[in-house]
Amino acid sequence: MTQIREPERRTRVLRGRPYSLDEFASKYGLRSEQAESLFTRFGPSSIELDLLMAAKRRAPVPPDRIAE
Repeated sequence: MTQIREPERRTRVLRGRPYSLDEFASKYGLRSEQAESLFTRFGPSSIELDLLMAAKRRAPVPPDRIAE
């Protein structure tokens, strides 16, 4: 009899310091829905998320613009 195996899920290795969801959203000026979607798909890794946003050509919002 053939056994059906569930595919093993690989856990992502956290690269860099983890972002909080709010920190990530405010750094790139994202709406909460956008930030949550990306955060869920790619994880909290600051390196991974910064590379993703660079690929999307989204520069970080300068800190003085965040306060406004």
